[in-house]
Amino acid sequence: MEHTAERFAARYGRPAAGVARAPGRVNLIGEHTDYNEGWVMPLAIGLSCRAAIAMRNDAGVRLGSGQYGEVAEFALDSAAAPGHWAAPLAGVLAILAREYGLARGADLWLESEVPIGAGLSSSAAAQAAVALAAAEAVGLAIPRPELARVCQRASAEYAGVRCGIMDPYIALTGRAGMVLLLDTRALTERWLAWPEAACLIVCDSGARHDHATGEYNQRRAECEAAAAALAARAPGVRALRDVSVETLARAQGAMDATLWRRARHVVSENARVAAAAGALVAGDLERLGDLLNTSHASLRDDYQVSCAELDRLQAACVAQAGVYGARMMGGGFGGCVLALARPERAAAVQAAVAGAAARSWICRPAAGAEAVAA
Repeated sequence: MEHTAERFAARYGRPAAGVARAPGRVNLIGEHTDYNEGWVMPLAIGLSCRAAIAMRNDAGVRLGSGQYGEVAEFALDSAAAPGHWAAPLAGVLAILAREYGLARGADLWLESEVPIGAGLSSSAAAQAAVALAAAEAVGLAIPRPELARVCQRASAEYAGVRCGIMDPYIALTGRAGMVLLLDTRALTERWLAWPEAACLIVCDSGARHDHATGEYNQRRAECEAAAAALAARAPGVRALRDVSVETLARAQGAMDATLWRRARHVVSENARVAAAAGALVAGDLERLGDLLNTSHASLRDDYQVSCAELDRLQAACVAQAGVYGARMMGGGFGGCVLALARPERAAAVQAAVAGAAARSWICRPAAGAEAVAA
C-alpha cells in the first residue's frame, strides 16, 4: 500500500497530488443499533485503504481500484450505477460537488488491505479515504463528523444501502488504543482505553450471501415500523433508542411478533452497550465476553441475521481456552466473528478455528483517517 502514489502515476501518467488513508473497523458491540439512533462501540483497526488523487481541469472522474482491477469513469455531477463497486465512492464526490463546491473532477486510485465482504467495513474505509483526499486536495475544511455524514448519505442515496453513521465516523475519527462509545443520534463521544490484557481476533467465516443487502434494508424498515407502532402507545418514541425494556414488554401482545423481536434485539443491544462500557472501564473481561455471547444469541434469534457458518465459527471460538466471548459482527448473513481473547492465546485460537475460518486477524484499536505523503 505504500506504493499507491506510484501505481496512480503508472495508471494516469501524472503524479498524485495527495494520498489519504482510512482504516477498516471492528464494532465491539452495538450491532444494528446505529440506524436506530442508538449506541455503538467501534474501534478503527490496522487494516486500511489508501486513495491517491489529482484534480482535473474538467468535470470528469476516473476512479480506479487495485482490488477490483479496473477504472470506473463518470461525470462529477452523476454517479456509477447502484450495485457497482464505485457507486458509494462516486456518491461521495457527487455530494461534495453539489453541496461543498468541489468544482473539478479528479483522477483517483485506491489500494486497500481491508477485505471486501468480511464485515470490516471496506466500503466505509474507501469512502472515508476518498472523501478526505478530495477535501484535502481542494482545501475544503470539513469537520470529520460532517464528512462522515457525507459518506453515510452517499451509501444511501447512490448505493441503496441505508446504513447508519458508525462505519465512516470511526474510520474518520478513530484513536489508537481507544474504543469509541458513540451516541449515534447526538454524535457525542466517550473514548475508553483498551486494556493490555485483551485483544480482538476477527475470524472470517468465508460465507458471502447475495441477499445480505436486501435483508439489511428490510431489517431497517422493520425497525422503523416497530418504532412507529410503539410511538402510538408511548408518545416521544422517535426511534427504537427511545424505547425502554418495560415499554417493549408491555407491547408484546399488541404488535406484530416479528417486529417485536426486531425491537427486542435493538432495545436489549443498547442496554448491552452500556453494560459493556462499564465492564471495559472496570476491566471485567469475563463480563464483557458474556455480553458478546448474549449479543450473538440476540442477533441469531431475534434479529435473524446470522447464518450456519457464523454460528459454527462463534461456537468454535468460545470453545477455545483464553476466549472470553465471541459474536458475529457486521450486517450479517456471512462475514466475520469477533472474539475477545487473552493476547498470549491469540495465535493458538487462530490455529484452532482455522477449519471454520477462512482467515483471521488479531486487532487492537488503531488511528483513524489521515492525509499521508504522496
